[in-house]
Amino acid sequence: MIDYQTIERIKSATDIVEVISEFVSLRKAGTNYKALCPFHNERTPSFMVSQTKGIYKCFSCGEAGDAIRFLMNHEQMSYPDALRWLARKYGIEIHEKDITPEERQAHDMRASLFIVNKWAGDYFQHILYETPEGQSVGLAYLRKRGFRDDIIRKFQLGYALPSRDALAKEAVSKGYREEFLLKTGLCKQLENGTLRDKFYDRVIFPVHTLDGRIVAFGARILNTENKNAPKYLNSPESEIYLKRNELYGIYFAKKAIQKNDRCYLVEGYTDVISMHQCGIENVVASSGTSLTYEQIRLIHRFTSHLTVLYDGDSAGIKASLRGINMLLEEGMDIKVLLLPDGDDPDSFARKHNAEEYVQYIEEHQVDFIRFKVDILLKDSNGDPFKQGQVVDDIMESISLIPDTVIRAYYIKECSAQLNVQEQLLIDKSRQIRRKYYEEKRKQREQETARQEAEQARQISQEPVHTQKDEEKWIATPPRKHSMPVLPPKEQRTARFRKEEQLMRAIVRYGEKQMGVDDNGNGLSVIQYLQQELAEQELAFEYPLFDKMMQEAIVHQGDPNFIASKFFVQHPDEQISQMGALLVSEQYQLNSTSLKNHQITDSIENLNHNVPLMVIDLLLAIVNEQIKEIMSKMQSDTEHDEDDNRLMMERYKELKESQQNLQEALRSYN
Repeated sequence: MIDYQTIERIKSATDIVEVISEFVSLRKAGTNYKALCPFHNERTPSFMVSQTKGIYKCFSCGEAGDAIRFLMNHEQMSYPDALRWLARKYGIEIHEKDITPEERQAHDMRASLFIVNKWAGDYFQHILYETPEGQSVGLAYLRKRGFRDDIIRKFQLGYALPSRDALAKEAVSKGYREEFLLKTGLCKQLENGTLRDKFYDRVIFPVHTLDGRIVAFGARILNTENKNAPKYLNSPESEIYLKRNELYGIYFAKKAIQKNDRCYLVEGYTDVISMHQCGIENVVASSGTSLTYEQIRLIHRFTSHLTVLYDGDSAGIKASLRGINMLLEEGMDIKVLLLPDGDDPDSFARKHNAEEYVQYIEEHQVDFIRFKVDILLKDSNGDPFKQGQVVDDIMESISLIPDTVIRAYYIKECSAQLNVQEQLLIDKSRQIRRKYYEEKRKQREQETARQEAEQARQISQEPVHTQKDEEKWIATPPRKHSMPVLPPKEQRTARFRKEEQLMRAIVRYGEKQMGVDDNGNGLSVIQYLQQELAEQELAFEYPLFDKMMQEAIVHQGDPNFIASKFFVQHPDEQISQMGALLVSEQYQLNSTSLKNHQITDSIENLNHNVPLMVIDLLLAIVNEQIKEIMSKMQSDTEHDEDDNRLMMERYKELKESQQNLQEALRSYN
């Protein structure tokens, strides 16, 4: 866990122009820099970067933040990963809190496995390019498949020698421990203790994580004489590799997916590589496995639009239809492309350039629901019983769509296409959704029971604490600590005070019920704020508050969760210190809004107080943005016509938002 002092050193060293220039082409505009916004498509630059203030702002889409926020949004990094990226760039040593020996061992194990995989990837590439066998067999095969050398190097393809212990001997001679060779799945151990390579006489396809580390390998056989040998071998699951979490090509595709706001999904390694070679980079592969929720959510981080590419004569289309239902359940917009007979994404890419390929996709891709209706109706052959099954199957897919409007649209479309009364389909959808939510409820209950059993097991092994002990703990004044949890007073902006106000409500009343959601389920303070912040696309600006909010979201479902107890007893000393500070009766919030808007710090009337705090925070943010843009407009810097127009439009939008928020505050009083 990165300490606060290290975070401050990283922020102080960071030059936002240097950071953003690695991803976006910036040009000078007065004292600032501007560019085409990387977060949405535009023709006129509206993306501004202030080197002196260390912030960026798009006056068109509203995306804004500092260098850390840019890395998080543009590169899909977590907050700690963005800090580590900046620390590496500026040569800052990361100081983290002490961890237990068990945590250190687990961390060291994972790091070691990644190191071994990195070495193995380099080893396979060396064999491919620097040995006679690699050049005459492996490289010759890849070139025969039509892959250019630059593409082969880009995807770090390699070759495994025919010898069954070549890698094992080389790794041991280089000092790599047998334990790590076995845990990565690169080797297996015979009964006599000798090591044997998992991959031999095969072309190697490294599998990369989202941040580019090699997590596993796939290997295609070249010697086809052995009919019993599998065509492809893959690394077994390990402490760093879970198949359900990975997509082949995601590291090379993430920027293109985000830029094009669409992802193409194919089946195999060579499909991805060939499409890259022809110029289409927003493509990933499920590598022959059924899609998982983890893979879908990985794609969903970059886009909501997915096109699935099928072979023209694929026999697995029907089998895969049910798996694609998960995509609908996750709120994805799904289209399907059926390639011409005899073609797969690999062969089609070798026949066409990127423009031709994309044009074919645009002209021939169809909506998934319509595609499914067509393919199932063809098989029914007018049989009433089979057509009834078609209706059930189609409605199962439609009912998974979370958006009510989209669901209603498809029901209307299918009513006409299937010649079934719309009301019957609506009733059918409701029936399926009730069953779906009942199954989800049972799953939650089973998971809760499992967690309670685990908690009971852990409690039975821990010292017993009395209620008096807990009361004494919560009432204990904040511990003195060399690392203050609050920033200096001069850095406590209006926004900080509003965030502080919300965080106190979370710590004191996080688990308390303050209403119900659209489905009639109880809504706690944490759940309400989680929804509100997501809808407003907001996060706490102060790092410690943001960390505490994420902890609250993750653990709110824990058995017997009590927010005040959870934060005060948190193992992270910063969190526990802040929790004790906010829960203490002696601590008073320094916020004028408590007086001006009658926000009382008590459990009574949470339905009134908590929404008011959210509005208060939004107003503080808008006020800051107004001051910022007014300062730019009144500065001596010359602005071109486009800049002036964008700033005036943004100023009007902000003033309108300010007025609406002020009216909302008045309506609460």
